[in-house]
Amino acid sequence: MTVIPFRSRRTFLGWLTILGASAASVFAFVAVAKFLAWPDTPRATPRYDGVSQAIEVIDGETVRIEGRTYRLVGFNTPETGDLVRCDDERKRADAATHWLKALIATSDARLSRVACACKPALEGTKLCNYGRLCGVLTVAGRDAAQIVIKEGRAEPYVCSGTTCPRRRSWCG
Repeated sequence: MTVIPFRSRRTFLGWLTILGASAASVFAFVAVAKFLAWPDTPRATPRYDGVSQAIEVIDGETVRIEGRTYRLVGFNTPETGDLVRCDDERKRADAATHWLKALIATSDARLSRVACACKPALEGTKLCNYGRLCGVLTVAGRDAAQIVIKEGRAEPYVCSGTTCPRRRSWCG
């Protein structure tokens, strides 16, 4: 019995298919490796000193620095704009906004960026905090959230994981 050796004949199309599959595998591996190495927390934003000129207060829990808007974490103030449900809430919101402006203007304030309680990849988009980043504001070395809560301008509001508690109504 004679054995005829098997000789494979790869065509150009066969080699092209193998090359394409290999390239796709390498691309997928690199993409997964980059995704897994993505930081869980955002890179730290520099602290800002002398904020009376640098920080613009938008409302009682929102500030803007160098074109970036931050939702201050740890507390919730009455809503402003279209979200207001009654006159009392509007008055309280205006008072909280003016109070935060005065607090920042009279002391050394610093803002540190922190991770928002958003689903992955949504931070900074309209689907998370109305496009705001998140930050902790300290004034004269003290957490502004604790100061605002103690003064009765806000309520504690602490999120965990990717969920936040239901906001209370400021209308009687």
